[in-house]
Amino acid sequence: MRVGERITGTIGRGFLLLVGLTHTDTDAQLVWMADKVAGLRLFGDAEGKMNLGLEDVGGAVLVVSQFTLYGDAQKGRRPSFVDAARPETAVPLYERFLVLLRERGLTVATGEFGAMMDVELVNDGPVTLWLEK
Repeated sequence: MRVGERITGTIGRGFLLLVGLTHTDTDAQLVWMADKVAGLRLFGDAEGKMNLGLEDVGGAVLVVSQFTLYGDAQKGRRPSFVDAARPETAVPLYERFLVLLRERGLTVATGEFGAMMDVELVNDGPVTLWLEK
């Protein structure tokens, strides 16, 4: 992940988390999400079954703040982002989420909150999940 010419975060095998936050998100939701991410078994075992988690494969997480996930394009031609948390709410939530992931023993790389970032992804398999509590 780059901001301009500067690399801000990089991982090998693992999860790319696009994190959207809304003004009603709570610490309990962040804890649930960190537990869920740390416990997901999405990597194939010797038989090809999704039985292995991040710890099993030496994986990490790359966390990208993504307010546009709360974009609403139902009306008009330009999305509304009124449901996305404003920075004064979102930044502490985002930083708390990073702490919670690290407390669960995960290696965490990040982008830069609010910056224009170039994110590169090699998708190793057709697994994309939407997690929300």
